[in-house]
Amino acid sequence: MNKLRAIEMFIKLAEVRSFTRVAEQYNTSKSMISKEISRLEAELGARLIHRTTRNLQLTHVGEGYLQRAKDILNKVEDADKFIQESQQAPKGKLKVNVPMVLGITDLGAMFADFMQAYPDVDLEIHLGDEDIDLVEQGFDLGFRASSRPFDSSYIGKEITRFTYHVCASQHYLDTHPKIQSAQDLIHHNCFEYSYSKRKNVWPLDEGVKIKGSLKVNNVLFMLQAIKHHLGIGVLPEFACREAIAKGEVISILQHVEKPNLALYALYPARQFVPAAVLQCIEFLQAWFKCDE
Repeated sequence: MNKLRAIEMFIKLAEVRSFTRVAEQYNTSKSMISKEISRLEAELGARLIHRTTRNLQLTHVGEGYLQRAKDILNKVEDADKFIQESQQAPKGKLKVNVPMVLGITDLGAMFADFMQAYPDVDLEIHLGDEDIDLVEQGFDLGFRASSRPFDSSYIGKEITRFTYHVCASQHYLDTHPKIQSAQDLIHHNCFEYSYSKRKNVWPLDEGVKIKGSLKVNNVLFMLQAIKHHLGIGVLPEFACREAIAKGEVISILQHVEKPNLALYALYPARQFVPAAVLQCIEFLQAWFKCDE
């Protein structure tokens, strides 16, 4: 017995409640459909259908089996679709949530390359650092940068890691007390990133509680204040890389222990993930490896 075919017949029978109509759909006899259902019941050791001369009704067990049988066929269909999509270049719409600064810097360049490589994918990119529900907002994929292990209801794949830099302008350093250790920062104007889980405690050595005249939810805004000699900030590598290279800011306390900042690709947990999502993640992983 082809069990999957028998399950499919049972579902059709439950929908139309007629052996004759199911037989017509499968281009076979009514007795053949009846035999297939009987074989399925025999294998399961339970009656699924009450047959009468006028109609048929699902048993209590049959009702329960019907929903589970539908789930099985849906998963088989999803699996087949996944294989078909995997053999083709990704296409369709991909809605992605991206952290603001990463989207403007590294991920902006990456997605430009992705668009050239996969012209049949229509991207809808949302830039923002606020914590949102990807499923509720209808996102296929999201990116998060975190210096702590990711506790999430989503599937998370680590893409790459960045370092932190404690940044100040040379003019600020020349006109303020010397900074030789992380604890010296308590005497300086230190800027706070609003979305940081640690709030006003910088992750340097065992932690340094800071205070200052600026609290902001965007690190590029903070970088501008640092460039104008107004204070000190802890910035991820992708935000300050260019400014350090140009000498606009100085990376200080390089000997001090700092956590790594990991970039994660997140997508809703589901049985089968769209091929375009997985191919985007693979492209991203390869892109960062080539950039190392």
